Amino acid sequence: MGASFESCSLKRFLFLYTELAPYVLACVKALVEQHDVEVHVVRWPVNAEAPFELDFAGRCKVYERGALDDESLVRLTQALKPDVTFASGWVDKGYLAACREARKQGKPVVICSDTAWRGDARQVAAAIAARFWIKGTFTHAWVTGGAQATYASKLGFAEASIRTGFYSADVEGFAPLARQFAALKATKYPHRFLCVARYIPTKGHQYLCDAFAELCEAGGAADWELWIAGTGELHDDVRNSPSGRHPRIKHLGFVQPDAMPEVMVRCGVFVLPSTYEPWGVVVQEHACAGFPLLLSSAVGAAERFLVDGSNGKSFNAGDKPSLLTALRAMIGRPDHELRTMGLRSAELGTRWNPTEWARTATGFLR
Repeated sequence: MGASFESCSLKRFLFLYTELAPYVLACVKALVEQHDVEVHVVRWPVNAEAPFELDFAGRCKVYERGALDDESLVRLTQALKPDVTFASGWVDKGYLAACREARKQGKPVVICSDTAWRGDARQVAAAIAARFWIKGTFTHAWVTGGAQATYASKLGFAEASIRTGFYSADVEGFAPLARQFAALKATKYPHRFLCVARYIPTKGHQYLCDAFAELCEAGGAADWELWIAGTGELHDDVRNSPSGRHPRIKHLGFVQPDAMPEVMVRCGVFVLPSTYEPWGVVVQEHACAGFPLLLSSAVGAAERFLVDGSNGKSFNAGDKPSLLTALRAMIGRPDHELRTMGLRSAELGTRWNPTEWARTATGFLR
């Protein structure tokens, strides 16, 4: 899979990824189209809970992690001699061995992470232990936001060696939706909340369903509905729970990216009730598409894409009364105010994009 490489003048970028998603490929596409680079990507198998169909860019060669043992990864790094190496965290020991090989070659080696600093005892211990080996493996850290940059500094990286903005949505794919939806929403604003998240414990589907069903039964939901897209280990449990079976809650299952616009155009407010969400690219995607945002306090991407009261509202993670208050606030907004909030989201969502991501990536060459 991937392209053949003929030019020796191109800079080589090696990405050692865990889970790939379409937004990653949008960033890689910008990198190879806008800069003189070739990209090599090692990836873990596709996540069964997010079975994206991925289309790789030109000048991008893809390797399956399952076909490479740790020694093979080191040999690949020796052969490629990458000008920059990027690795997703430190969970894959073979990736770390490849990074140490690249480090010995005297080239930049970047740890990429969305893990936020929480300051608990376990994280403090991990940061102390990492200081003994991390500088022999990585030269830089590329993280998603401020809390993640704090963690990188705790690991021993100097401020000058830390970059933010490691995630970017496919802005080119989502921003046009805001314009396409605008006329339709001006005619009749869709009174549906949309949640897009895997059904796993930290995403908060159950208390979202509980809160919305309670609101409906109390007569406080007006004509609003709740739609949820995704799959995962808790899908059947949530769908078949008393609140999950409510007639005004619809479980859509996993929706491929090319089918999402058909869902999004029928919805009006994006909601993400996660109890743990270090970042959440899905937030930027829906901001770009012009959605008002309803985000729990655990959602890291709120740092860039939510101005509370301007383009949406925050609520306390895991707190059903707080979520109920936020849902009521959105339901009580006139449609014209919801449209205005969506336009503000679109502005915030497009401020960071794959072009900026690619510029940051090539900046490590310097």
